[in-house]
Amino acid sequence: MVEENPRDVGHEMDELSIVYGDESLPRLYENSRISSDQLPGQSGIVKRAVALGRYLQNPLAMVATLCGPAREILSWKLNPLENFLTPDEKYTVIEQVMVDATNQVGLDINLATSHEWLFAPLQFISGLGPRKAASLQRSLVRTGALFTRKDFVTAHGLGKKVFVNAVGFLRVRRSGLAASSSQFIDVLDDTRIHPESYGLAQELAKVIYEKDSGDVNDDDDALEMAIEHVKERPNLLKTFVFDKYLEDKKRENKKETFMDIRRELIQGFQDWRKQYKEPTQDEEFYMISGETEDTLAEGIIVQATVRRVQGGKAICALESGLTGILTKEDYADDWRDIPELSDKLREDDILTCKIKSIQKNRYQVFLVCKDSEMRNNRYQQVRNLDRYYHEDQSSLRSEQEKVRKEKELAKKHFKPRMIVHPRFQNITADEAMEFLSDKDPGESIIRPSSRGPSYLTLTLKVYNGVYAHKDIVEGGKEHKDITSVLRIGKTLKIGEDTFEDLDEVMDRYVDPLVSYLKAMLSYRKFRSGTKAEVDELLMIEKSQQPTRIVYAFGICHEHPGTFILTYIRSTNPHHEYVGLYPKGFKFRKRMFEDIDRLVAYFQKHIDDSLHESAPSIRSVAAMVPMRSPATGGSSWGGSTYEGGRRGQSFDRDRSSGPGSRTGRNDYRSGGSRDSHQSGAPRPYSGRGRGSYNNGRGNSGGNERRDSGYDKPKWDSGTKDGDEGWGSFPGAKVQNSPGKEAFPGGWGTGASSGGSGWGGGASGGDNSGWGGGASGGTDSRNSGRGTSSSKRDSAQGGWGAAGGGNGNGSDSGHGSPGGLAMGILDGGNNS
Repeated sequence: MVEENPRDVGHEMDELSIVYGDESLPRLYENSRISSDQLPGQSGIVKRAVALGRYLQNPLAMVATLCGPAREILSWKLNPLENFLTPDEKYTVIEQVMVDATNQVGLDINLATSHEWLFAPLQFISGLGPRKAASLQRSLVRTGALFTRKDFVTAHGLGKKVFVNAVGFLRVRRSGLAASSSQFIDVLDDTRIHPESYGLAQELAKVIYEKDSGDVNDDDDALEMAIEHVKERPNLLKTFVFDKYLEDKKRENKKETFMDIRRELIQGFQDWRKQYKEPTQDEEFYMISGETEDTLAEGIIVQATVRRVQGGKAICALESGLTGILTKEDYADDWRDIPELSDKLREDDILTCKIKSIQKNRYQVFLVCKDSEMRNNRYQQVRNLDRYYHEDQSSLRSEQEKVRKEKELAKKHFKPRMIVHPRFQNITADEAMEFLSDKDPGESIIRPSSRGPSYLTLTLKVYNGVYAHKDIVEGGKEHKDITSVLRIGKTLKIGEDTFEDLDEVMDRYVDPLVSYLKAMLSYRKFRSGTKAEVDELLMIEKSQQPTRIVYAFGICHEHPGTFILTYIRSTNPHHEYVGLYPKGFKFRKRMFEDIDRLVAYFQKHIDDSLHESAPSIRSVAAMVPMRSPATGGSSWGGSTYEGGRRGQSFDRDRSSGPGSRTGRNDYRSGGSRDSHQSGAPRPYSGRGRGSYNNGRGNSGGNERRDSGYDKPKWDSGTKDGDEGWGSFPGAKVQNSPGKEAFPGGWGTGASSGGSGWGGGASGGDNSGWGGGASGGTDSRNSGRGTSSSKRDSAQGGWGAAGGGNGNGSDSGHGSPGGLAMGILDGGNNS
C-alpha cells in the first residue's frame, strides 16, 4: 500500500495517533527462530516493529508464536518470583493459560488462512496439539477458505473424536478469503454452540420466531430464517421465559446448555477479555524508561552522574538514562554557605542521592542528597507486605535498605542476555545462589557475567551454602549493534577447553564435574563441616585410636570447588588440597579418576618431599587470588561460601561412578589380606619399615626406633572388622602439611563462616597454613614456617575418621492468573 501510493502517506499519517507499546515480547520475537521463517531477509528492527504491531492487534497469537519448539516464551519475564520455577514448571503454567485463553477466544479459521501468523494458537485448541495443528494448518492453507465446520472431517481429515473435541472452538465465518464469497455459511458455525446442539438451537429459534411473527414453517430455509431473525433481535431472547419452555419440553436437565445457546445467539464468540486501552502516562513512563514502580519511586536511593552544572542546579544522568535534577538547596544542609554549586560539583562526579519527586510527563527526576534527607525515612514505603504483618519499621527499613544497596551494586554491571536455554537465566550472582539454595549439591545454572557481554558465568552448588562461579568466555561475536553483542557467542571457552554451544558445555564439562563432585560427597571418608569441625572429628578419632594415622576429606569453604584432605599423624592436623576437575581429582600435580587410587597414592607417597617445588608461605599467600592452578587446586574462578547449612541431602549410596560405594568388599580386593580397602598393597608385603610379625620393625633410613608403639596400624574402617596393618611405607616425615600449597585457582572466595586459614605451606608441630586469605582464626593453625621435626615419625600407622561404612561421627553442619498478563487482554483491532 505504501509503495503504491507514497504521496498519500503524509495526508493519511495526519489522522493516525501514536500509541506506545511494550517491546519486551517483540524483542524476543526479533531474535527468535520463527521470525526468520516468517520474515526472511528482514532486519531485526523490522521484525521487532512487525511484532509490536501484531502484539497490539492480537496478543494471544503473538504469545503463541513464541511457544514453538524453541520455547522462546520462557525468556519473557512475567513475575519477579518466577526464578523459583524450573523452565518446565514455568512452561507448564504458560501452556495451561494458553489453552484456557485460546479456547475462550476461539480461532477464526478463514482469517488465519489469509494471515498465517494467526494460526499460532491452533496448537492450544482442545483435542489438537502441535503435530495435529501443523497438519491441519497445511491442509487449510492448501485448500483455501472454509465454508462449513463439516469440512474439517470431510476435506481436512480430522478424526471423529478430535473433531468433537475441537470444533466448538473453531470459528467459520465470512472473513479472510471467504469475505468476498457468496457461498452460504451457517450462522451457527460462528458460535460456541457445538454441532451436536445445533438442533436445540434451531428448535429454540423456531419457537421464538413463530411466537413473534406468527408464521409457521418447517422447511430448512425457515430454520435459517428463524435463527437470523433471533440474532437480529436479541431482545426476543432476553425476554423469553426459558423455565416455562424447558418445563413444557421436559428438558429441565438441559437448562445450562440452553443458557449457553441463548448467550451465543445474542452475540457469538463474545470476547470476555478486558478491552484494549491506550497506556496511561505512568505506564508510558515506565515502558520508555525501563524502570518499574519498585526500582524508581520517591524515597529510593539511586546513583547519579553529574553531566553539567549550571546556575544553582546540577543536571545528572541516572543509570536508566533518565535526567536527574539536583538543586543547591537539596545538595547540602548548609547550602547557604555555598556560593556556587559548581564549586562543589564537577562533571562526571558520581553522587548517591534519594529521589525527591518524579515528573513523569517530562521524564525528569528531582534528587536530594543532603544528610538530613538521606537519614529521613519519610519517603520510604514498605511495599508488598501483608497488611497483618507488623515489625519495627525502623529496623525493617534499615534491613531493606541494606539489601537494596547490595542488589543495586550487583545489578550495576548486570546486562540481560538474549539467550534461550533450559539452564540459562537472566539473574545476578546473588539471585543464582538464592535459586540454588534449596537444590541438591551439583545443581548449576548459567547466567550473565558482570564482566560484560562477552562472558557468561556458570554457578555451581558445591555443598549446602557453598557455591562456585566459573567464567565462560564467548568468541566469534559480532559487534555491529547491541543486539548482536547480547546474543551468545559462536564459541564458548572454559580454560583451555572450547565448546560449540551450552549443550556441549553441560555434556562435556558440567556433567562430568558434577559426577566427580557427587562421588566425593558420597565417599566413605568424606566429612561435612568446616575445616575446624573436621579437625575436631579427627582429633576425637585420634584420641580413640592413638596408634593410627586418621584422615578424612572435607569441603574447602574458603575456595569452593576444592576439597581438603586432613590427616593427623601425632597430635596436629595436617591439610592438603584436592582439586575438582571434569577429568577427575587433582592432587600433587597428578590427576586421579578414582578417589581410592588418590588415597592409595597419598598413603604410599606421604613422605615424598615436594618442598623444592612448593612455594613458600608468603608466596602462597600472595598466590591465592590467581586463577590457574599449578598443583592441586581447582581451576574455577570466583567462589562464594555462605555460613548457613540448608538444603537437601545427596544420595550417599551411588552404585557407580568414581569413588562409588557399593559395599565394604568393593575395597577389600575380595577379602584378601594383602591389600588395603583403598587398593594400596599391605605394607608388610615386602615394603615399609617392618614385617607383619615384627614388634617394632626396622627404622630403615631414619636411624631411629619407633617410640612406644608396638604395631602401628592403618585404619580404613576398623569398626567393620578390618585388621591392623603391620607398618607404614616410609618412616621419615617432614612435619609439615605443605606437601601441596593451594595455588589459588578458585580466585577470590567470599566466606561468612569457617575457620580462618589461608593458602600456604607451613611446618612445625602446629601445622598451620600460612598467609591466610580469609578472616577468622585457628589456634592450631598458626603457620609458623617450615621447621622440620621428627616427632611425628614415632607414629607410623594410618587411620581414618569413622568406620568404613560411615560409623564415625558426623558434625552434621553439614498463580497462573499472574502469568496471564497480556495473554488474556484483548487486542487493538482498531
